[in-house]
Amino acid sequence: MRLYQITYDLRKQRDYPSLYQRIKAYGTWCRPLESSWIIATNDTVTQVRNNLQAVMDANDGLLVVRLQGEAAWYGLSAEVTRWLKEQMARCTV
Repeated sequence: MRLYQITYDLRKQRDYPSLYQRIKAYGTWCRPLESSWIIATNDTVTQVRNNLQAVMDANDGLLVVRLQGEAAWYGLSAEVTRWLKEQMARCTV
């Protein structure tokens, strides 16, 4: 499995429910910040981007980045911290 961080700007129609449904469909996810999600999947970064882009408007913005190696954070809940530590230990580099 790989970990990907997803950040986005929905600028005009702001169809959050459709985007959230696509993200949650990956099964293993957390939402550490308001417009930021992290998922675990075997999909490639391009596959994730294409899947999410399918429910976005042409003027929206999307960034999908693979997380590897080190990470640091501040001000996240204990639940998110626990999830991140567990998932980072499981995912391949």
